[in-house]
Amino acid sequence: MKRYQDVTMTGQVDQYLFGIGQHFEVYERFGAHLAEKDGMEGVCFSVWAPAAKSVSVVGTFNGWREATGCMERLGASGIYELFVPGAIEGDLYKYCIHTRTGEVLYKADPYAFESEVRPGNASRVAGIEDYRWRDQEWMTRREKKDYRTEPINILEVHPGSFQKRPITEADPDGFLNYKQLAHALGDYAEEMGYTHVELLGILEYPFDGSWGYQVTGYFAPTSRYGNPKDFMYLVDYLHRKGIGVYLDWVPAHFPKDTHGLACFDGTPLYEYEDPRKGEHREWGTKVFDYGKKEVRNFLCASAVFWLKAYHLDGLRVDAVSSMLYLDYGRGPGEWIPNIYGGNQNLEAVEFLQLLNRTTRKFAPGTVMIAEESTSWPGVTGEPEGQGLGFHMKWNMGWMNDTLAYMEKDPIYRSYHHDHLTFGMVYAYTEHFIQALSHDEVVHGKHSLLGKMPAGEGLDPFGDLRAYYGFYMGHPGKKLLFMGQEFAQEREWSEQRELDWFLLTEPKHLGMQRYMRALYEIYREYPALYELDYDPAGFRWMDPDDSEESIVSFARFGKKGKNLLFVINFTPVERKEYRLGTPESGSYELLLDSSWKRFGGEKEEKAEVYEAESIPSGQMQQSFCYDLNGFGAAIFSF
Repeated sequence: MKRYQDVTMTGQVDQYLFGIGQHFEVYERFGAHLAEKDGMEGVCFSVWAPAAKSVSVVGTFNGWREATGCMERLGASGIYELFVPGAIEGDLYKYCIHTRTGEVLYKADPYAFESEVRPGNASRVAGIEDYRWRDQEWMTRREKKDYRTEPINILEVHPGSFQKRPITEADPDGFLNYKQLAHALGDYAEEMGYTHVELLGILEYPFDGSWGYQVTGYFAPTSRYGNPKDFMYLVDYLHRKGIGVYLDWVPAHFPKDTHGLACFDGTPLYEYEDPRKGEHREWGTKVFDYGKKEVRNFLCASAVFWLKAYHLDGLRVDAVSSMLYLDYGRGPGEWIPNIYGGNQNLEAVEFLQLLNRTTRKFAPGTVMIAEESTSWPGVTGEPEGQGLGFHMKWNMGWMNDTLAYMEKDPIYRSYHHDHLTFGMVYAYTEHFIQALSHDEVVHGKHSLLGKMPAGEGLDPFGDLRAYYGFYMGHPGKKLLFMGQEFAQEREWSEQRELDWFLLTEPKHLGMQRYMRALYEIYREYPALYELDYDPAGFRWMDPDDSEESIVSFARFGKKGKNLLFVINFTPVERKEYRLGTPESGSYELLLDSSWKRFGGEKEEKAEVYEAESIPSGQMQQSFCYDLNGFGAAIFSF
């Protein structure tokens, strides 16, 4: 059969920029692109496989016969390319790679825009350029925003288990497609008052149980829920609802699946060669070689692609700690020190700084968020200096301390009061997000409701409402995993939808109403967000009332509309509790977590209190308030 005509998609400039690791829109060249040559319509395929003996592209367009798809190597670049006339959008394909050791590998395209629905793992030709976006108003406004002073209240969502269709033999997964999810999720997030959603499990991955954290398609939204344009519709719809969209993104490691990146051309191409650097034994995955220019380019281009092509507002970078430390998850003799003898992965540090400089340049107005669980300094510091360059970082220390406190019987909480207050010691060292994520409600950890002590005289729902009041009042942006806003009882599982039926029960419905009320206050009062990263935005009223397990503090805005919080972490009612105030004047009650509509027992009524010149805590003025057991109250002043 006649050999297909070659068309050069990747020019000399492209090859040079990629070779030095500076081609951050290389996805416009690599992969599969609809093209036309001499009046013939087809697809141009390009792939980087420098150690390969030969490469062919095989697919539905040529009966999966490699002889008809032999690709041309472009000099010393290691890039192979071929134009295939007659190939069309929707065609499945793989690269057939003959290695120098005689192996024949069938690999999915690292730069594919779409993949075959699992359990298939071929790539699919997809055109994504002609989607008609309708979110211009959002995109224009986004570039002018400063995340530091904006409200950011995130609903973390796993798309496959937010809601499901009825399970049938023909539809054993029951997944909503991206368009259906757009309406279900967008309408719910708008109704509740979330400002953003964060989606996990979007980049293509083979194993459902990995939740999307073992990625094989760094440029492809998973086909479980539809095609790329369907995903664009999801983002577009959310933006038109006024809701931002963040995406979980995983540059820390990748799986060993034979169709994926591992030993892509018969050699460790994307991963470190030495397993002491190149494998995460705990996870059974490979580690990217951050010292290789082309690998850094691949990852940076992936980040730029999602932010530009899909209009995403930010990326949450998973498992940053595992990237930063050479001894992460490794014992003595299982890791290699850096050139200075230390355990820091200096190549990963340089990569993260490059990544964050690149996204700032190519996608202004977007944010990069780090999941980093150690005290590595300067995670949100400027990347031009010693910082890593992230905009925000999950506050794992605060989360661990406060949840450990909440799991204790209230009798013993007074001995651990510092678990509540210690977070303010370092609150301004980074730009934090107070994250209560999916990781805290799986693997035997219980749901957030399930963490609250139960038994005689205790009220887990009231306890959780008190905690949520503290969470919303504490400095830092907010993130809560789906279902926790209505007190999901079971742990999360990716195999089933949330227990929406719980909303027929008064206590769960009350919790949802409570969270909606908290979110309304959050959006209405800039004191809760515009000085999150400025010490002027927070002041303790009394951080030391460990005996009664009560904390009180004030949040300040730039133009007034300040708020006063008091939270009781025991079931004991504190009648006429003397609450210190930052100034004299009137304090209007906005919310009490013990009100009946939230599931408590307290009658709701509008009340205004006048501060008296009576010292309390660290303040010189105060007023008295009847604080229910597990009560959280918010006042404006």
